[in-house]
Amino acid sequence: MSTFRPGCRVTSFGYHHGPAPSADLVVDVRHSLRNPANNPALIHMTGLDSEVAAHVMATPGATGLVVRTAAWVNGLLTDLPAERWRRVDVAIGCAGGRHRSVALAEALADALRTTGTPTEVVHRDVDRPVVAT
Repeated sequence: MSTFRPGCRVTSFGYHHGPAPSADLVVDVRHSLRNPANNPALIHMTGLDSEVAAHVMATPGATGLVVRTAAWVNGLLTDLPAERWRRVDVAIGCAGGRHRSVALAEALADALRTTGTPTEVVHRDVDRPVVAT
């Protein structure tokens, strides 16, 4: 018999494309992380591209944000009854949902998977047009 392990869904999104999705935690990175959309070499890429992810994660505090958010998720999943937390939903938003939120969502998912937490990632707005910020 296998033991059920609750997991996490991380959703990236852009505030310019609608409100934050329903989540247990919403992280707004519009003003806290470097915006690749300000760099002509990166603007048409997404947070799934290694250059964009590196640019975002080089922002002072970005790695700490990932570490603390992963610890929060794992704390909920560990400390509360599994019947309460079948899944923790985290939504990460930036302006357009293509760069910062995507890179941070992927970094968070990697951190959670490293600890054995089943994690799925949804990028709601990654394929939408670049927005002017």
